[in-house]
Amino acid sequence: MTAVLETAGPPAVSTRSRRFSPVRALPWLLPAAALVFALLDTGVSGNDIALYAAYFALDVVLPGTLVHRLVRGSRGNLPEDLGLGAATGMLLLLGGWALAAAVDRFPLLPWWPALIVAPFLVVPRLHRHWRVSDPRPLPALWSWIVAGGLVLLVVVVYPDWVRTPLPPAGGAPYQDLLYHLALVHEMTRAMPFQVPQVAGEALHYHYLSDADVAAGSMITGIDPAVVLLRLWFVPVAGVALLVCAALARELSGRWWAGAGGGVAAILSFPLLLGSPVTPIGVIPISYVSPSQTYVLGLLGLLILFAVDVLRGRALRWGWLLVFPLALAVAGSKSSALPPFLAGLAAALLIVLIRERRRLLPVLGLFGLVLAAVVVGFRLFAGGGAGTLAFQPLAILYWVAPYRQTLGREDTIEVQYGVEHAGLAGGAFLAGLLVWWAVMQAPRLLGVAAVGLGRTRREPAAWLLAGMICAGAGAAFLLWHPSASQNYFFLCAVPFGTVLTAWLLADQARSLRPVVAGAIAGGLWAVIAPRVSPPRPPTQAGWLRALAEPLLLTAAVAAVVAVAALLLWWRRTGRVAWRALFPALIAAVLTAGVAGGAVQQAREVAGAIRWQNAPHRAAQQRTVILPEEMAAAAWLDHHAGRYDLVATNVHCRPISGVPDCDARAFWVAGLGGRRTLVESWGYTDAAVAADGVNGKRYMYQPAPDQAAFQLNQRVFAWGRPEDVAELRRRYHVTWLFGDERAAGGVSPHLSAVATLRYRSGPVSIYQLP
Repeated sequence: MTAVLETAGPPAVSTRSRRFSPVRALPWLLPAAALVFALLDTGVSGNDIALYAAYFALDVVLPGTLVHRLVRGSRGNLPEDLGLGAATGMLLLLGGWALAAAVDRFPLLPWWPALIVAPFLVVPRLHRHWRVSDPRPLPALWSWIVAGGLVLLVVVVYPDWVRTPLPPAGGAPYQDLLYHLALVHEMTRAMPFQVPQVAGEALHYHYLSDADVAAGSMITGIDPAVVLLRLWFVPVAGVALLVCAALARELSGRWWAGAGGGVAAILSFPLLLGSPVTPIGVIPISYVSPSQTYVLGLLGLLILFAVDVLRGRALRWGWLLVFPLALAVAGSKSSALPPFLAGLAAALLIVLIRERRRLLPVLGLFGLVLAAVVVGFRLFAGGGAGTLAFQPLAILYWVAPYRQTLGREDTIEVQYGVEHAGLAGGAFLAGLLVWWAVMQAPRLLGVAAVGLGRTRREPAAWLLAGMICAGAGAAFLLWHPSASQNYFFLCAVPFGTVLTAWLLADQARSLRPVVAGAIAGGLWAVIAPRVSPPRPPTQAGWLRALAEPLLLTAAVAAVVAVAALLLWWRRTGRVAWRALFPALIAAVLTAGVAGGAVQQAREVAGAIRWQNAPHRAAQQRTVILPEEMAAAAWLDHHAGRYDLVATNVHCRPISGVPDCDARAFWVAGLGGRRTLVESWGYTDAAVAADGVNGKRYMYQPAPDQAAFQLNQRVFAWGRPEDVAELRRRYHVTWLFGDERAAGGVSPHLSAVATLRYRSGPVSIYQLP
């Protein structure tokens, strides 16, 4: 048992273990089968599944694995090599896409991976990178644990797939998915990019996840909606899981910490324990936020490069990837790189104090990342980033216990309840913060690594601790109109969890307390009684409701710990006090994963019930009709790549009564073309105007009122002079009119434009 704990993998393997064994592939068949079943069940064809699998293997994983082995060497096993290779391949594919977008030569994009693979075929010295060098296979249990995590990943996303039918089925897709779908289409056009919902406005946004989806769609020929809404999520999130597993093993030297830490990093929830409310900062991957999911694999790969530098390993050719990788992180999620830079600053301080001989390369790494932050801010950060402001505890507006008590008089911009809390209110706020920190134990407990054991001397531990602390600090100190400051924390969550797994590996002297703690934590997460919210919602009532699960858990944990210590003392005559801490850490990590699994099982059951509900179709049709989706698909297939569309669809719901929530996004998203004025809710101007005249950003008027008013007159009246001006001034080619939208569609349009298509309430006209 001790030998297993002290090595990163088996130190030596027999000739027999070096050969491929079909049995080793058995664990990986489970997530593959689960994924195929879930995709088929939610409307994806078998041909699209096979085609996308071939694309991901040959155009992402293969070139990335070869390049990663070239710059960092093989990990000695195929799963980690392929996981890290896939993350590297995602970076390489971004490079090919950027070149194609810069010169507008997208038909050449499918050949980009071949250009990377070709030298590894031609140059004899590179042939060794086609195989695992110095094989050090991981135990079969590692594969089973990670494969189980991938199955859970499919379970996590399945309810979202069920509730988001593929076009043209009609329905109510989450508005951010349609926004991203429009950006995916925009990424198939040449630079410089525009906001597709408000043509002519420069796009400043972290859009590289959309570029990745667009590249996959263009190379395979699969519809962008099918790629974004189905095929893309699990492979990208799975890559992040494998990268975190490799990172946890790299740091801890323990295979079991790598497997468990990787799964917990991506799939762990905060502790739930029957709490009446879930703490802010839940799971770090999100179906409705492709950028958040996409960035984690790239950020994990960047951290691995940083660990190499902090531990004194030479990067050699790897230095060439550091700045592009950091810039890709900045362009994937603007909130991901600042916490990493803060953690790197903490590690740099420790190097300055303890390891000055490594100072120069660490300074070089810090400089490259800082340059990427600066360049990334100029290229990718939009109005949302500019709206960030310093307002401590503003995130509490989104927490039910606060909003229902102290926050009753708050607006989204002003924390009145915080400023006028008084003594009792201050105690209530302190209680909320303590509760949040305890519930986030799977992510925050690892911070103790900087003060305990061997990890306290490791600059890499300070890197991860600095990341999670900076992420939490930004979430609680900053303000954003949509609580996007929370993404600073969520981007750091996987790596705080990896640090917790590393602390566990450092503190454990035997696997017995680890296994016992994991079993106890997982079991309690499943059977813990649920507490109901207080009625009426008072400060005292909420404190009791939040404290009750914690006190009950502490009491049960104390009883179990005492019983285990007594049992061990009777068997051995020794008191195993040192085993309590690793058992606690293991229980916390497992409780996060198990609690999340239970919650996701409820989500799956709810999705199945919803799918079979008799009135589901009628409920879905009230948002976007199948006929409207079919019309948008027709436009996508018949309009030119740079054709401009005018539409009277602006609001969500479509009627725009009583106020227009300008986040419809489906004409540009499903129609695939730039629109003169569709929905402006996420533009820089609208987000920056949040609170003006007492209205949230999505209810602000259209930024360009001249274009908007002309657009509305065309659809409302159909006068020839308005249509001519629309064509002359803005070069509009198509009119997409929907009779359900406010103002309707004038019958006179048919006299000044050619009716090309009609579907339900939608009429599509082409201007001469």
